[in-house]
This record gives sequence, C-alpha cells and structure tokens, in this order.
Amino acid sequence: MKETELKELLNDMSLDEKIGQLVQLSGEFFQANDISYGPREKLGITQKTVDLTGSVLNVAGAEATRKVQDHQMAVQPHHIPVLFMSDVIYGYKTIYPIPLGLGATWNPDLVKKAFATAADEASSAGIQVGYAPMLDTVHDARWGRVLESPGEDPRLNSIYAKAMVTGFQDGLKDKKGIASCFKHFAGYGGVEAGREYNSVDMSISNLYQNYLPAYKAAVKAGAKMAMTSLTSLNGVPSTADQWLLKDVLRKAWRFKGIIISDYASIYELIKHGFATDETDAAEKAINASMDIDMKSPCYANGLKKLVTNGKLDEKKIDETVWRVLSLKNELHLFEDPYFGSSVEREKKSVLSEEKRKLSRKIAEEAIVMLQNKDNVLPLKPRDEKIALIGPYSTEHSLLGMWAVHGEPKDSISIEEGIKKYIPNIKVAKGTDIGRNRKMLEKLGFFSKEQIDQMISPEVIEQKNNEQAVSLAKQSDVVILAMGENALEAGEAGAKTNLCLPQNQLSLIDKISKLGKKVVLLIISGRPLVLTNIVDKVDAILECWFPGTEGGNAIANILFGKANPSGRLTMTFPYDVGQEPIYYNHMSTGRPVHNSQHVGRFVSKYIDAPADPLYPFGYGLSYDQIKYSDLKLDKEKLSRNEELNVSIKLTNDSNWDCKETVQLYFHDKVASLVQPVKRLLDFQKVEVPKNSSKEVTFMIKPQQLGFFDNHGQYVLENGKFDIFVGRNSRDCLQKEFLLD
Repeated sequence: MKETELKELLNDMSLDEKIGQLVQLSGEFFQANDISYGPREKLGITQKTVDLTGSVLNVAGAEATRKVQDHQMAVQPHHIPVLFMSDVIYGYKTIYPIPLGLGATWNPDLVKKAFATAADEASSAGIQVGYAPMLDTVHDARWGRVLESPGEDPRLNSIYAKAMVTGFQDGLKDKKGIASCFKHFAGYGGVEAGREYNSVDMSISNLYQNYLPAYKAAVKAGAKMAMTSLTSLNGVPSTADQWLLKDVLRKAWRFKGIIISDYASIYELIKHGFATDETDAAEKAINASMDIDMKSPCYANGLKKLVTNGKLDEKKIDETVWRVLSLKNELHLFEDPYFGSSVEREKKSVLSEEKRKLSRKIAEEAIVMLQNKDNVLPLKPRDEKIALIGPYSTEHSLLGMWAVHGEPKDSISIEEGIKKYIPNIKVAKGTDIGRNRKMLEKLGFFSKEQIDQMISPEVIEQKNNEQAVSLAKQSDVVILAMGENALEAGEAGAKTNLCLPQNQLSLIDKISKLGKKVVLLIISGRPLVLTNIVDKVDAILECWFPGTEGGNAIANILFGKANPSGRLTMTFPYDVGQEPIYYNHMSTGRPVHNSQHVGRFVSKYIDAPADPLYPFGYGLSYDQIKYSDLKLDKEKLSRNEELNVSIKLTNDSNWDCKETVQLYFHDKVASLVQPVKRLLDFQKVEVPKNSSKEVTFMIKPQQLGFFDNHGQYVLENGKFDIFVGRNSRDCLQKEFLLD
C-alpha cells in the first residue's frame, strides 16, 4: 500500500478502530473464531475491543493464524489485518541452546544463522514479530531470566544484538524473516536482590556504560520494535518513563519503530503506585510514547475517555496508530495478510535436517568444559566400561522454559545421543530431578497430582539410588546427568539457593566415594554453585538447556567428535552470597589483591573467597593453547592513531581447536572510578594441531572512553593497561599511554 493510501486509511478510521490497533490480546480470546466469555470478563473489555484488536499474542501455526486472520479481518470495518507476535526467543520448533548458552559460543555469525532459521520456521507458521532478542545485561544468577540473556558484558551483548536482529530480519523481503522486538527496555537485568519484577536503581553512568549499549545496538541494527521492562528504573516504571522512551530511545537514538508494553505492565502502573486508575495509566503510558498495550484493559477502556474529556489530543493516538499501520504495511500484510505462511511451507520448514544440524553444531559450541582432571575426557568407549546415571539421562525436556513452541518429544535425549557411540550403554535414573515439594508448588505450573508423579515414593527413591550405585560399581567411568528443573530457570524463577537439588548432591556424594572416574553433565539455565562438587568429580560439562539436538551435541563432546570451545559469558560464583558477581566490577581503594593493607581490612569475605569459582570468559578444551609474545606496536598513542595488539598462540596438542582470544583494557586513572577490566574485543580462531598462530587486534582511541554521570561519553588521556588471554582472569598484560 502506498503511503498516501495508508494515510487515507488512517484518516477514515473511527476513534474506536484506532484504539483497537493499540490493543494486543492473547490466543484464548480467539478460540474457535469466537470470543471466550471467561477471558473477556476477566480482563474487563468488550466484544467490540476483541473485534478491533490490532495484534495477537502467541497464536502460532499456519492453520491457526490464517483462521484467526480471516475472522478478524472480516469483523474489522476496514479489514485491517492483525499482527501475530510471539516468543521466539531461541527457536520456534527447532530449539537452540538458551541465549546464555548462545552467548557461550562467542560466535555471532553462528548465532545469526540460528535466528535466521528460527525466523524462517516462525514465519512459515504465520508469526510476524518475535519478542527477541532479550538484551538485559545480567549480573545476578539468582534472577531466573538470566537464561534469556547472552550474558554479563555490554560489549559482547551488543555484538550479539546486531547478529540476532539481523538474523531475524534479513529475510523479511522474502517473507522468511520476522520483525525483531528487542527487550526489556531498560535495565531489567539489574533487579535488586535478583528478585523477579523488583525495582532497579542505578547510577546514570552504570546505566549508560553497562545496560544501554546492547539495546542501542539493536536499534542501530534496525529492530522494528522494542518492549519495555516490567520494572521501575530509578523510581519510574519503564512503561511510562518519558525520559527513557521519548528522550533516549526516540529522540537520542532516533528509534522510529513500535514500543510495546510487557504483559499487563500498563495496568501494573497502578500497582507500582504510579497511576491512580486504568485511565490515568493509559494517559501516562501513551504520553511516554507507548504504542501497544499488551494484555491490559487500560488503552481499551481509557483512551477514548481521555480524548472525549479533552485530556488527550487525538493526534497523539494518530501518531501511535501510524507506527502500527506502518509496520503492517512494511510487512505487506495489506496485500498478503498471511505473510507467506501455509501448512505446506510449515511442514517443509520446521525441524528440517539442515536446521537440526545447525542446532547440534551450536549446542556443541555452547557447551563449556569447566573441569577435566587428568584428561578423563574425551571418553574411550572401547577401552572403558561406561555407565550413564542421573535424572537427565533419558529426559527429553532439554529445551528450557522459554522455548514456548518447542516440543520435548522432538528433542534428542542424552541417552539417545550416547547410544550412537555405545549402543548397549547401561542407564540408571538414580534420583528425581528434584524432590522439594514446596519449591515445585511455588513454580506454579504443576498440580498436586503432577507433583506426585514427579517425586518418587521414598521406597522407589531408595531403590533408584541403590541401582545407580550398583551400576557405578560395575563401571570404569560414570557419566552423571544432573541439573535444574526446566521451570526453575526463567521468568519468575528467582532463587536464593544456586546449588543442585539436595537429592542429586547426595547421589553425587555416594558415587564419588566409589573411586570411579566421574563426568558431571549439568543441565541448567543459570550459573550454579559447584564449589562442593568440583573435588568429587573428574570432569564437568556445563550444557545449559541445549535444545533439540542437545543429546547428540553432548555425546559428540564426550567422545571427542567435537572439541569443546564454549566460554562462559556469566561468572560462576564460589558461593551464592557473592551475588551479584561479575568480572567488570569497579576498582576499590582496598582491593583483595595488591592492597597497601594486609589481613582483615581489605574488600573480601571472612567465610569465602572474593573471587568466583569460574570467571567470565572461562572454559577448557581438549588442548592447552599457550599464549606468548604479547606486543603493542607503540607505547604512546595519540588520538588520531590506532594501536595494534598482537599475541602468539601455540597449540602443541594433537587436537585442532577453536580458541576465543579475549582482549580487555583498564583505564588506570580517570575522573570517574573505572572497572578493573572491560572487554574490548575478541576473536574466535582456529588453531590446527601442532601449530602456532598470531592474532592481531586494532584499537581506536575512541573505544577507550566511558560514560559519566550525565550520560555523556568521555575520553581522557592517561595510562591504560591492555590484557590478552583465554579468560578475564588469565591474561598477559602491557601498558601504553594515550596522549
């Protein structure tokens, strides 16, 4: 549709129609092409609102979306198509590792391919907008939603933001992509105490330095939509924050796309104590530039009142509706309201062998080897008697909480993956995933009957333990498949205990005393506290929730078909009491290392180390790359020059490897206290066996600045440290002067 025609359409629409375009409802309102009285009554809206709804949440599948589209266009006076939006966070039907695992690949090109193939599947099923990427910087593993983020570093997250947005949107012209809606703007990952929906309070410098860069990268990459945070930021709910949405996002960053609230968050302005009622909430949200009200009655019931009583100019609604219509037009929905979807295309697209192969490759690169004593890995099935034990041995629920359209039945279990190497491997469950009834009840997803099925009777639990120990005694190597329940990690999955469940710890303890080689596989959506486990097992693989091809990927790592190359993008704490913990923390006057003080009076704990168990960037491979000959091409750098940094990598092993070379810097003296390290760049390079390679980085002085407490970017002359190494802790170091 031409722009002139679109303007004519807008001008011809009634106020009720316009408001309808700004309302999003979920699938239960459109079941069997008719409103379900229950959902409508509960939300407090009219049938007219349902008929005029502009977008639909989480209806998927070509048949379902076409059916709803036909009905909605028939009842809409101007036959305007609806937008179908959904959570396509790390896959549609073919599920990739959780984003924290995607981050661990340190491979943006591979992640871009994942998002492109996810978009192809989703668009074939009629979805036009995906609520991704989630770009909240995460520092606290107690927060369940860390699984949705690439990690704790703003530089790395910004690189992934570009890869994810372009992966989604590159195929839009061919209707094989979907529009990207980045989230949660802004600072959601900084919730106090790691507690879901809690407030966020931080300095402007911290906000600009650590939390805003990835969102800005998404805007720069051309993301069509933004979703606001469910939290308040420095006392103002993000959903109605005029400074955040208008001044920063729209004016400073020139974002012209749609801003959508998170689920019911406009209504929650009342619960925040920021709005008096639904009408007041609607006024505050639309004045902050909020376009679409997701699953709330505020716009539906409040906007018309505001216009008729003169508190809101209808032109404000026109501006908002224009953005919604413009996206529909950009996607050519007026010509093809089905967005190229069809049952036939969907069947060909989803879970294709090519997509499964990509899922497997990404899962392999996402797995992080945390420990490998005496090179117990890779395993040798011909020389060793190997047993598989643990609640995740045969489990197909390897997808994680936010793979909302993925189905466990389509995933490869760990047992199935291993059987390709050991067809007759002996398997024992050993214990349940979890036996804490109260916690399972608090997850809010299970009935009493379901929990009864999940928790074995004591007599069965004892029998499972005995079978596992008996099998372990007969084996040379025991693979233990342990981890969190899939619903423990994700939205509303905040926890204060980051250890494996006690029943799993007890089984690990029993088997560790047998003197066998023990390989621990961890299935989780967050960093866990492993301090009391590391001395009881020989090898540890952090597998995350690995996705559809998880079992095959894990097996390929275990048996050496793939060399582990994953590196952590979130710090693993020594103890939960260290949280939030992250590598780029500020320098302190009394650091635990290199302080002028000794003993008690330094920044430390008296009952645990200050350092983490595993630092940001950490990970092992079936080799040990040696770093040497760190060189800077100049010791003094002017602002119009570039600095070249080189490092020599030597692989003396018989393994070809992928090494993630990480470049950090530290501003030694500045007008604002600076972090001890900041990631500046990285390269994931292939180093063939028995060879050496030189890796070179180029640094521009402008990269060395920081944001002050007014949100201004500052670059100051002075001395800087450069660090290059395999992780944020183990680095070679040089100094230069910026003059």
